[in-house]
Amino acid sequence: MGVWQLLVMGLVMLLGLLGVLVPGVPGQAIVWAAVAWWALTEATGTAWAVLAGATGLLLLAQAVKLMLPPRRLKAAGVPRRSLLAGGLAAIAGFFLLPVVGAVVGFLGGLYGAERIRLGSHGAGWSSARTVLRSGGYSVLVELLACLTVVGVWAGVVIWA
Repeated sequence: MGVWQLLVMGLVMLLGLLGVLVPGVPGQAIVWAAVAWWALTEATGTAWAVLAGATGLLLLAQAVKLMLPPRRLKAAGVPRRSLLAGGLAAIAGFFLLPVVGAVVGFLGGLYGAERIRLGSHGAGWSSARTVLRSGGYSVLVELLACLTVVGVWAGVVIWA
């Protein structure tokens, strides 16, 4: 498989990661479709194993999201740009400090955006807690699942 094809697949996965953060965009489906595209193109045992693992993990994430409380982010009064800041920081954190960095990045980005918006330390943390209670956990579960899939895919591609 060519470098350009892998780059396009990586960009599609990045689009899926960003789609997780935007309500109404099927981020998990986009990430899964990119992995399926890669597996169909590669057609090796490793590629099929990655696709099977991605499918299982993303289905598990959907099941976990169904058990979490429903999203009530609008009622919490937190703007989308704060969630976007948290999500982008989670993506960056995942690659700087694998897996754990996603959670730290999400909380840090969310807190930073809310502190800038509200102007105080206490209000920033209070708002971040409200987001997590209101639906941030479901976004975080979906984002972590997608980041794990992308991370495994990138690892297999790099070390193959």
